Amino acid sequence: MNPLITLRVPATSANLGSGFDAIGMAVSLYNIFKVMELMPEKEYKIEAHGEGAKELSDPAANLVIRAYEEACEKWKVRGPGFSLWCHNIIPLCRGLGSSAGAVVAGVLIAKHLTGYDADEEELLRIMTMIEGHPDNVAPCFLGGMVVSCWDGENLWYVSLPALPPEMLCVVAVPDERVKTSDARKALPKQVPFEDAVFNLGRASLLTAAWATGKWEYLKWGMDDRLHQQYRSKLFSGGEVIFSRVRELPECLSVAISGSGPSVIALVSGPTQRVAETMCKTFTEHGVRSQFFVLDSSAHGPQVTVDMGLRDAINKVWGER
Repeated sequence: MNPLITLRVPATSANLGSGFDAIGMAVSLYNIFKVMELMPEKEYKIEAHGEGAKELSDPAANLVIRAYEEACEKWKVRGPGFSLWCHNIIPLCRGLGSSAGAVVAGVLIAKHLTGYDADEEELLRIMTMIEGHPDNVAPCFLGGMVVSCWDGENLWYVSLPALPPEMLCVVAVPDERVKTSDARKALPKQVPFEDAVFNLGRASLLTAAWATGKWEYLKWGMDDRLHQQYRSKLFSGGEVIFSRVRELPECLSVAISGSGPSVIALVSGPTQRVAETMCKTFTEHGVRSQFFVLDSSAHGPQVTVDMGLRDAINKVWGER
């Protein structure tokens, strides 16, 4: 049986250095989702493989299904149920945007199964409402590097130029999980005024350097005082890994990916020493890890719709 809808959705690295809740980028690690057949409204079946397969096989706990239903509710449209096949490559609760990918997939499935006329701006607005913050869903949906602001109702975003092809991302993923809710709790309610000014300057430098290709400024542009010093205490090796990796000449910058515990480095040149240093640090702190060398300018979701989708939709609603 050919899938009715196939989606390939990228991982993301958000909260990028000084860009807390505002800056993120898509990276070339993907989850695959396939809508195999349609079912009566509110009925779902899931066949999950890969990361978190057991927990994601429960429709009640699957964020793709929740995002699909929330999108239908917000658009005030009815959508059929469906069977979903998914292959999850993006690690769960590791700061690589697995939840954002599920939200993006669920909203796009809602658009195609209901025929709702939503443009790019409306799709991203609904995705952000469901996810809560745009810095993951915006690059996941748009691809590349995205700067975004969200006030709970209005969304503004700008896509920045792609990195040169010789620049790669090295992402080290320890065998630990950090829940986004726990990472939020680790942050102080107030920060010193000088720390706020520090981050304002660094985030401005980061976006200006990215937009103009002054890559040598990324090392300072991604410095941060708002979140990383607090979140680095939540995972093993977090308090020492940045200084070790930053010293390597091929490393342009390093940061916690998302809310952690993964760590991402932008590298110009050989990637082996950066990856080895990251993983060695985790090993020294008693934690196994893996690493990925990824393209830092991944595209947004790739969606393929089977020609038989319209007939399947008509059939499930009893139309001829």
